[in-house]
Amino acid sequence: MIHQSMPDPDFWRGRKVLLTGHTGFKGSWLLFWLESMGADVTGCALPPEQPAALFPLLHSQDRLSGEIADIRDAHDLANLVQRVRPEIVLHLAAQSLVRRSYADPVGTYATNVTGTNNLLQALAQTGTARAIVVTTTDKVYRNSGDGRRFCETDPLGGEDPYSASKAACEMVVAGWRAHFEGARCGIATARAGNVIGGGDWAEDRLFPDAIRAWSNGRTLSVRRPLATRPWQHVLEPLRGYLVLAEKLASGAELAPAYNFGPTEDSATVRDVLTLAASHFGGAGVDYDEIPEGPAEAQALALDPSLAAADLSISGLWKLDQTVALTARWYRDLLDGRSGRDLCEEDCSAYFHAARASVGRAA
Repeated sequence: MIHQSMPDPDFWRGRKVLLTGHTGFKGSWLLFWLESMGADVTGCALPPEQPAALFPLLHSQDRLSGEIADIRDAHDLANLVQRVRPEIVLHLAAQSLVRRSYADPVGTYATNVTGTNNLLQALAQTGTARAIVVTTTDKVYRNSGDGRRFCETDPLGGEDPYSASKAACEMVVAGWRAHFEGARCGIATARAGNVIGGGDWAEDRLFPDAIRAWSNGRTLSVRRPLATRPWQHVLEPLRGYLVLAEKLASGAELAPAYNFGPTEDSATVRDVLTLAASHFGGAGVDYDEIPEGPAEAQALALDPSLAAADLSISGLWKLDQTVALTARWYRDLLDGRSGRDLCEEDCSAYFHAARASVGRAA
C-alpha cells in the first residue's frame, strides 16, 4: 500500500479556480469538493442537460449567473477568463459520449478540440494561470483490442469521433506546453478510466441506463456484456486532478500526462451489472449480446502506476465497494433522500478510506 496523497484544503482555500464543465456529472462533484475546501470557483459550462441532473441537487441555481458559456465561442470565453483571471484551471468541459459523437462528429470535434484550444489561448493571453489540468479519457490510446494496460507513453489514436477528438485534444495541449512552461505555468492532461457514482444521468451510460430501467420496473438490455473497462468511483479521478493541480502549481517536474484508474484488473459490463443489481434490489438484466449501434472497443485497461509513483495517487475503493455505493446512492435518492446528503456521506466515507490507508501504509 503506497502513501495516499489527498488534496490540501490550505492550498485551495481562497484560491481562484476556473472549472469548465461544472454543470456535468464529474464537474458537479468536483465543484462540491472545491467549495468544501473554500476555493473561489468560477464555472464555465452549458446548462445541465438532464432534468434530474446532479448540479441543482448540490448547488444553487443562482451561481449559474455569468457562468453559462460555450467554450466553442472564443470571444465569450476570452472575456470570461479575463474577468476571472484564474490561478488554477481544471478543464472538464467536453462532449463526452461515444455514441453521440457518431451522430454529431462536427460538434464533438468543435467542443473537444477547438474548445480546448480556445481556452488555452484565452489563458495564454491573460497570463495568470499557474496550473492547468486538461481532462481527456482512457479512450485516447490506439487500441488493438488485446486488453493490455495502456501506459502514458503508448501511441494515441481513435477509431470513433469521440476517441479521436480526445486524442487530438492531447495534441492541442502538447502544442501549447512550451508556451505555458515558459510562462511558469504547469500543464498536464489527465486520462481517467470509466467513472461511475451517484448523480450521473447521461444517455448511453451503463449506470444511468440501468437505473432508468430498474426504477420503472423494466429489464435492462445490454449491448456488450463482455466488454471490459477500468471502472472507478467518481471521487478517485477527481482526487487525482486536484493533487495534480497542486503539484503543477508548486513547480514540480511532472510527466505531461497521467492515467487515473483502478489498480485491479478491468471488469466486464456483466460483472458490474451483476453487482449493481444485487445492491439496487428488484433489478433484472438481459445479458444477450445485442449487435446494435456503432463499434466500440471490446477491451480497455489502464496502467495507473505513474500516478502512484509521482503523485501518490492510487485507487482507494475496490470494484465491489464502488458499485455498492453507486447503486445505493440511486436507490436512496429514489426513496426520497437528499442528493446533497448522499454526496456528503460518500465524501466522508472516501476521506475515511484515505485516512485508513495511511495507517496501513505505516
